[in-house]
Amino acid sequence: MGAVDAPFILKLAFVVSWLNQYGGAERVLEAAHALYPDAPIYTSMYDPAAMPRAYRGWDIRVSFMDRLPYVYRRHQLFLPLYRYAFEGFDLSGYDKILSITSAFAHGIQKPKSAEHICYCLTPARFLWQYDEYVMHEPVNGVARKFLPAMVSQLREWDRRAASRVDEFIAISREVQNRIRACYGRESCIVYPPVGADAFHIAPPAEIGDYFLIISRLIPYKRIELAVDAFNETGQPLLIAGDGRDRARLQARAKSNIKFLGRVSDRERLDLMARCKAFVFPGQEDFGITPLEANAAGRPVIAYGGGGALDTVIPGMNGVLFDFPTTSALVESLQTFDASDYDSQQIRAHAERFDTRVFQEAIRARIAA
Repeated sequence: MGAVDAPFILKLAFVVSWLNQYGGAERVLEAAHALYPDAPIYTSMYDPAAMPRAYRGWDIRVSFMDRLPYVYRRHQLFLPLYRYAFEGFDLSGYDKILSITSAFAHGIQKPKSAEHICYCLTPARFLWQYDEYVMHEPVNGVARKFLPAMVSQLREWDRRAASRVDEFIAISREVQNRIRACYGRESCIVYPPVGADAFHIAPPAEIGDYFLIISRLIPYKRIELAVDAFNETGQPLLIAGDGRDRARLQARAKSNIKFLGRVSDRERLDLMARCKAFVFPGQEDFGITPLEANAAGRPVIAYGGGGALDTVIPGMNGVLFDFPTTSALVESLQTFDASDYDSQQIRAHAERFDTRVFQEAIRARIAA
């Protein structure tokens, strides 16, 4: 009898920018990791206390940056070191490398025999949209003087690093356009995963009269735009979430606006299911929370830019207001009628972005 060839076993590695805060990037990682639970994860730093407990059972491999003092909380101070952290990883022996990144992680040095697929959340905002980024961040005068030269050098490295990637995947048309503009590369789109199964549609009698925002309270989310609009209309608005802008926003808000702080997962699901509509005033690269509200059968009122252009179909699952101004949002609020929307149709739309759809697309790209 002839020898039987051993079955091919794919050797895959994940590479992510950092694991010291939890958000949309980490949800993407979780959905991809569920497909390949034995694959190691390479990252610049990992703070177990800041991440879900399940991560402690994963094979997470950190760079030298993880040993630096204060790096988990003041990681911006170490900006020049990230490129060396990712270029220093030894990835020999892997067949495929999937980087999930908004900065630096696509800069790994891959083995010649491996394929590097980059799931690009966005080209780094602080490199490619520096003026806009720094306007919203607490950067002191000394740093503002020296940062432009450093950013310019890092931008050139970032472009060279992108040239080493075999395939780019974008999370939205907005990011696809940025990849083309920044890196001169084409990409396909695979939308981030939305856990639609976690959400439920509330009976009509349980729908409240309140509008809802669930967000980190930080400048670029443009929550003040919503506060000013609801100050003007007097309609009830609940804002769940926390962040450095909370005190300023609360001082700005009238009594019809309530700040709930951080809420539990159960409270979050209930708020989504019973809101009159979900309000999304910022411009995001994609935006998962509006689709989570859709998964609960509720329409959204969103600014018509960024990822919302991929996910909101006016008249079917929500409303887009065309300008990032208080008056534009006020006009949308005044003409909005929740009875115009079919909750089951909205839910069906959200299911097009479900985690299963994301996983099938990622599995297909890795298997190609």
